[in-house]
Amino acid sequence: MSDRASKALAEASLPGEPRTYDARSKRSGVPLTTLYYRKHGRPSKEEKAQGQQYLTPSEEKALEKYLKLIADFGNPVRIKCLPTLAFSIARQRSTNRATKPPGKNWPRGFQKRHPALKSRRVKAIAWERHENNIYDKITHWFEVIGEVLQDPAILPENVYNMDETGVMLCMLSSIKVLIRKYDPRDYRGAGVKRTMVTAIECISANGRSLLPMIIWLATTHRSNWTMFPTPGWHYACSESGYTDSKISLEWLKRVFDPQTREQANQKPRVLICDGFGTHETLEALEFCFENNILLCRLPSHTSHKLQPYDVGVFAPLKAAYRDEAKRLFQGGTNTVGK
Repeated sequence: MSDRASKALAEASLPGEPRTYDARSKRSGVPLTTLYYRKHGRPSKEEKAQGQQYLTPSEEKALEKYLKLIADFGNPVRIKCLPTLAFSIARQRSTNRATKPPGKNWPRGFQKRHPALKSRRVKAIAWERHENNIYDKITHWFEVIGEVLQDPAILPENVYNMDETGVMLCMLSSIKVLIRKYDPRDYRGAGVKRTMVTAIECISANGRSLLPMIIWLATTHRSNWTMFPTPGWHYACSESGYTDSKISLEWLKRVFDPQTREQANQKPRVLICDGFGTHETLEALEFCFENNILLCRLPSHTSHKLQPYDVGVFAPLKAAYRDEAKRLFQGGTNTVGK
């Protein structure tokens, strides 16, 4: 109870003051009739408004906490996405009546009820300006992620790092050859079309790796592209050979969630990834929100310093791939294909 009438009724009487509505009304400035009706159960305007709000106070408080958290993670929610998150909460509420999305003015009202949040227009800045404040960004990121990981509900086995890497299916990037002593050329024709294949990998903080998703530069996947059995692997295709918003969502639904849901046992899952826009679509954000997945992106332009996969996993993987390709070329293979 936070309105004036409720506070006036809850306050103790002053010494010598009669315990009457009239005395409390004179001391608090609240009309006598308001005190009388409040004492007999009439709700305040705030309480009436809460009954008419799209979300309950506890639901709004949970949403506010979530918005603050992922904003600290460097992944703030766009205002136009806010109604979708509210609609997702309302759908999960047990009710017999059909649930409708909130009105167009709901985000503005939500922000007024939660002054700890504010809207801000953000814009991209040049790489040079990012480099100038990279220390502050990294320091802040570790402070935020450190506080989150201290939460007893977040276990190491539920903290994941996801990244993608690509390899070119063609000739070796560099080989040793014999040429004339003063020949200045240090390049050669590739001879074949350069084709990119991308792998999405994910590993937990306790060392458990998930089955990968392989992305072909193609329109459809062909089974004869894999020479050896790969049970549990997932495959996708894109025109660029890289991931996109559709494939990112597909990876969340088909790979990450099924392989981590049971172990999480309804506890929060933290997914650390690079700050690419493809991981931040409305559908992906809604899916993560509904399934208690905290999407934590690395600060922009810092993955070369912070991304564990780049140095710890992908660098040795690419070195092993180059060694294997070199062995194949020495055996007479001209190109490496799908």
